[in-house]
Amino acid sequence: MPAPITLPRLSWGDPSSDRRALLVHGLGSNGALMWRFGVALADAGWHAEAVDLRGHGLAPRALDYSIAAYAADLSATRPSEGMTWDLVVAHSLGGAATTAVAASDPGWTRRLILIDPAIQLAPRDRSMVRTSQERSFADSTLAAVRAEHPHWHEHDVELKALSAEQASRWAVAQTIVQNPEWDERDAAARLTVPTHVIGSDPEVYSIFTGALAEQVLANPVIAMSVVPGAGHSPHRDKPEATITEFLRVIAG
Repeated sequence: MPAPITLPRLSWGDPSSDRRALLVHGLGSNGALMWRFGVALADAGWHAEAVDLRGHGLAPRALDYSIAAYAADLSATRPSEGMTWDLVVAHSLGGAATTAVAASDPGWTRRLILIDPAIQLAPRDRSMVRTSQERSFADSTLAAVRAEHPHWHEHDVELKALSAEQASRWAVAQTIVQNPEWDERDAAARLTVPTHVIGSDPEVYSIFTGALAEQVLANPVIAMSVVPGAGHSPHRDKPEATITEFLRVIAG
């Protein structure tokens, strides 16, 4: 396993809470962009911590951007020494990396919620992800983000612009290059902790859909729901509906 690096953290909620959650962002983003989940968990009495993944946000840079490397960093991230997360919430790339960790170490978290996880990247998705990231880096101004996502909350507009400024373009590009067989289906099949996928609407755009979703959902510990009208980032596209569904899932 690659050597882990220490990831910077943001937090929401009472640090003395006995319910601890980890929030993991997607490619080209940063921990702060998971704020909707952080606020919702804090309001529900949890303590939530979001990390910046390697090469993103304020995290250290490295040479290895394989999913295994991202997973190594997350595996070393605990609520405190030797403790288990009560919940891990992860989006896109974060979903792939957390799936790898939870499959190899069932004691890392008691529960997973995956937001349109990039369990596998088909050629179409790989091309779309590359194009999306290139567009974000080409113009990371507030005006450009706002024009592309006119319905996003201003926090998300500001943070998406900031995340493009903070992230290493090389790291983001290498995440695609260094994972030519981007495929965590075997890890998903080995999951033993309760897992719920909150998917985006295939009519808009979803990475986790069709035959891939059917195969992953064959594991009986995994369930799924979809946020209608939401694209790949439902917590930004349809935040109220996403958080309503998120709270329903964690209450179940």
